[in-house]
Amino acid sequence: MSEHHDEERVTTNSMAIAKRILALDHGTKRIGVALSDEMRWIAQPLETFERRTLDADVAHIGKLIRDHDVGQVIMGMPLRLDGRMGTEAERVEKFKTHLEEALGISVVVWDERLTSKSAEAMLIEADVSRKKRKGAIDRVAAAILLQSYLASLSNETDRMTDRDASDPEDEGEWLEP
Repeated sequence: MSEHHDEERVTTNSMAIAKRILALDHGTKRIGVALSDEMRWIAQPLETFERRTLDADVAHIGKLIRDHDVGQVIMGMPLRLDGRMGTEAERVEKFKTHLEEALGISVVVWDERLTSKSAEAMLIEADVSRKKRKGAIDRVAAAILLQSYLASLSNETDRMTDRDASDPEDEGEWLEP
């Protein structure tokens, strides 16, 4: 690992304390970024930045992680409609691996199929001009991606709470062998 990346490394201790989730909508020209609130309930578009070099992109993401007290990163995986990985998904996988190695974090990939289309439709419905849409689509798509992920966390927590509240005698899985 280069010295440059050592400066950008996010320590494991800071990751354990942080609460927010950062979402990335990776594109060939731009990366859309969204951020959760500290309670992990609401996703908000944060920014769209123009891609420069791999090292510059990673350094910028590392700065966002530190500046916003991020504890987890998710990244959209552009699967084909049939669920298979294509060329874009392979690029995302390589970028994900580079982020993990350079910043010392684990990045979760999340299905992003149709998030950009949904983001564009939302912006059109909100009467955002074509010129302004171009810069906003990526960060709105990242927010849609993140909100989907947050909803899955909420559903998982609800299922765990329901299971904890149930009577263990009623469910064989809770009985000890």
